[in-house]
Amino acid sequence: MRQVYRAGETMFVDYSGLTMEITDPETGETTPAQIFVAALGASAAVFVHATDSQKQSSFILSHTLAFEYFGGVPKQIIPDNLKSGVIENSKKGLKLNESYADMARYYGCAIIPARPRKPQDKAKVEQAVQGIQRWILAKLRNRVFFSVNELNKAMSPLLEEYNNKIMKGVGKSRSELLSELDRPELLPLPAKRYVYRDYLLRTVHLDYHVEVEGSFYSVPYNYIKSKVDVWYSNTTVEIYSKGNLITVHPRLFKKGRASTLDEHMPPEHQYRKETWSPGRILNWGSSIGFNTARLMKEIMESKSHPVQGYRTCIAILNLSQKWDKKEIELSCKKACEIRAYSVKSIESILKNKFYLKKPEKNTEVLKNHYNIRGKKYYQKEESCC
Repeated sequence: MRQVYRAGETMFVDYSGLTMEITDPETGETTPAQIFVAALGASAAVFVHATDSQKQSSFILSHTLAFEYFGGVPKQIIPDNLKSGVIENSKKGLKLNESYADMARYYGCAIIPARPRKPQDKAKVEQAVQGIQRWILAKLRNRVFFSVNELNKAMSPLLEEYNNKIMKGVGKSRSELLSELDRPELLPLPAKRYVYRDYLLRTVHLDYHVEVEGSFYSVPYNYIKSKVDVWYSNTTVEIYSKGNLITVHPRLFKKGRASTLDEHMPPEHQYRKETWSPGRILNWGSSIGFNTARLMKEIMESKSHPVQGYRTCIAILNLSQKWDKKEIELSCKKACEIRAYSVKSIESILKNKFYLKKPEKNTEVLKNHYNIRGKKYYQKEESCC
C-alpha cells in the first residue's frame, strides 16, 4: 500500500545491520561501531550517527542529534522494537523504557513502535538504511578509524552529499524537500538539549536515604518506607514522590558517600548534629591518641552519614572515664586492624587485653635438612699463588 506522510509528522529510526570497525590505536583490536539512521516521512531526509553501542544512552543521544540536524522535532517517532527503547510491544500493551519515554516527554513528541516483524511499518527508514550503506558506508569501508568521533566526521560530508542528490521522479533533493515540507511543520527545539538520565524506583531506608549506584541521598524523614521515583544524570539526582519533586542532590560517584540535607533530618538528629560534629569527635579522640582518632574516623566513614556513627564514637570515648587512656589507645589500634567498630568489641578487647596478644610465630630452628648447607658451603678456599 502506498504510504502518505504528512509534513513534520513522522520520523523513522533504526540501526543499520552493517557496522563499521573502530581500531584501538594501542592494541590494534577492532570493535564494531553501531550506525543509527533516522529518516523523515515527507521529505525522506536522512540523518546518520555512529556510536560505540546500542545502549540506551547512545540511542537517545542519536535522537537528540537527529532533531538538531533536521531543525525541529517530529510529532511522532516510529522505532523498531529495540531493547534500548521498548520493553514490551504486544497485544497486552505497550511499555517503553522509562528514559526513552522521558526524552519523548521533554521534546513533546509521541513514540509509536512498529509492529514486531512488520518491516513495512518503517519502510521509509529501511530504504534510508540501504541508501547510506551504498553511498556512505561503502565509500568508507577501506579506511581505518580510531574513534566513533573520527568516523562521524568522515560521514558528515557524505551525508550532505546524499541528502543533496536529486531524486529520480521527484526532481528535487531531500534537503530541498526538508526545507519546503518537513522543517516548517516540525515542533520547535527546546532551548537546551535533553540530558540523558536513568530511572530507579526506590524505597526510602529507615535512615531517610535512598541508594543510587552505591551512594546515598537524603529525603525528608516523613517519607521513610515510602516508594519514590529517582531520576539521575551525570550531574544531579532528582527524587519524586507521586509526581512531585521533593529534593535534588548533586551526583556522587564514590561508593559509600552520602549527601544529607539538614532539613531532611528528624528533630532529634538535627539536635545531635548541632551539638556534635565530626571535628569535635576527632579532637576528643586525638586527645587520647592517634589510633583512637583513626578509629573514630573509620566508624563515621562506615556509615551512610557521619551522624549515624556519633553514638558509637561517643560511647567508646566515654570509656576513658573507666579505663586508662593508654589501654584505650592500644585497644583502638587493635580494633582498626581487625575492623571492629562496635562498643562491645572495644570493651572485649579491653577486658581480655587482646591488644597485648601477638600472633604466634613458628620459631623452631631446622637443624637437619637437605636444603641447609651450613657455613662451610659458603666459605671460599684460599688459592695458592
